[in-house]
Amino acid sequence: MAAVAAAARGGLRGALVVQQQRWSSGSGADQLGELGKGAGKGGGGGGAIREAGGAFGKKQAAEEERYFREKEREQLAALRKHHEEEIHHHQKEIERLQKEIERHKYKIKKLKDDD
Repeated sequence: MAAVAAAARGGLRGALVVQQQRWSSGSGADQLGELGKGAGKGGGGGGAIREAGGAFGKKQAAEEERYFREKEREQLAALRKHHEEEIHHHQKEIERLQKEIERHKYKIKKLKDDD
């Protein structure tokens, strides 16, 4: 519910901040342990390299983080493009409806002039 309120106040960025706070405040972040330091506390290992820990585990964890940040960036760009297209569509629709209004006003004026 807080995400909905944040989205209403701060848009997508507000909702993302609330979601990140929720993730980091105990829902799953405490099960991860330190990234790259072997298996997490939740029982899932994440693969042989991460289970081993050390430099390779840290490298893989960093690559995964980079991958997900890039995916999030792509999703936000697609969402931004979608909203821009929606705005353009609605602007065109407004123009079309304004022309219709003017056409009807002209018809009403013409009917008054005929009386």
